[in-house]
Amino acid sequence: MAAARSKLEPCRVAILGIGLIGGSVGLAAKRDQCDGVSEVVGFDPDPETRRRAIEFGAVDVVADSVAEACAGADLVFCAAPVGELTALVRNALDSVDQGTVVTDVGSTKRQIVAELGTDPRFIGGHPLAGAETSGVTNARAEFLDGARWYLTPTPISSGVLYDRLQRTISALGSRPQAIEAAAHDRLMATISHLPHVVANVLVSQAREELSRDSEKMPEIGPSFRDATRVAGSNPAIWTDIFDSNREAVGDAIEMAGRRMLESAELIRSGDRDAVAEWHSAAADDRRLVSESQLTDGPLQELRVTIRNRPGALASLALALGEAGVNITDMALYPASDMSTGAVSLWLSGLDNTKRAAELVRSLGHVVVIVDGGGDVNG
Repeated sequence: MAAARSKLEPCRVAILGIGLIGGSVGLAAKRDQCDGVSEVVGFDPDPETRRRAIEFGAVDVVADSVAEACAGADLVFCAAPVGELTALVRNALDSVDQGTVVTDVGSTKRQIVAELGTDPRFIGGHPLAGAETSGVTNARAEFLDGARWYLTPTPISSGVLYDRLQRTISALGSRPQAIEAAAHDRLMATISHLPHVVANVLVSQAREELSRDSEKMPEIGPSFRDATRVAGSNPAIWTDIFDSNREAVGDAIEMAGRRMLESAELIRSGDRDAVAEWHSAAADDRRLVSESQLTDGPLQELRVTIRNRPGALASLALALGEAGVNITDMALYPASDMSTGAVSLWLSGLDNTKRAAELVRSLGHVVVIVDGGGDVNG
């Protein structure tokens, strides 16, 4: 049985940009099960959006400016298009004190972290959530349930603020995981951005085929509809995404292009056994990718003693994230002299926790696994 998880201290949340994702964050924060959130304040430059956000219940109150929304906030979510995020986050940082954590929800991280990651209060974020629709009235708290939420701390990120952000995201129902900003963008180029490129290419190719045939072609099948669901979605947002991640997306396209050429040669070869093996391997790959998102069992507590130095907690979280270890929850317990501190990490599954313990020990930290009764195992 897993140890009891930590409870959030009461916190005031500000949401800057109350659209689909910002509204979903607000709705999730206002759910009864999201303990610790005392008030949700929203700001959006569009007065009509602010009105709808109140009517829809996405926020408790609305503010007329970024500064007003940020006043007294413990945590600020910046939810604007990627092209506007850097300016919005900078405005938020100028409007909060040293004890407030500011994050964003943009789908690319390298650029914004490079520009603002020198501020210990800013920790980049990206929830893998949403829909093809837009606007606060299409927001749903359920979009965040079980969603992977990447965080990109830097070596100077505040450990206390990272702890608050991580635990709040867990309380929203999502699964936070630390990742280095450049690695995040390479991953998103393949699993998120490339599918949009492929969908665009497929519909363009199909349209050309239709225009060449004088007779009406059969209606499209479900495979085509599934593969092209995101084609052309929200051009303004996706232009910003492609621009901010142009190198990684370009690399992903070139790699996919080489694989497509190899596939063409294989199919033209007429080698039925090789084609069948190739097709079966794709099914195995899909299964492995899908299984990587599953939890590994009941929560286990891993207690780590770390020295109180800048970036210590961020480095620990990044190391575990890069090893594929998901931190479901965490809590900080500083020593009275603040020279060291204990960090409780809740991880899924005993085998996963043992693997994490070995990794943490290799980083030079003292670590124990706490069983359900509070006993420790070194």
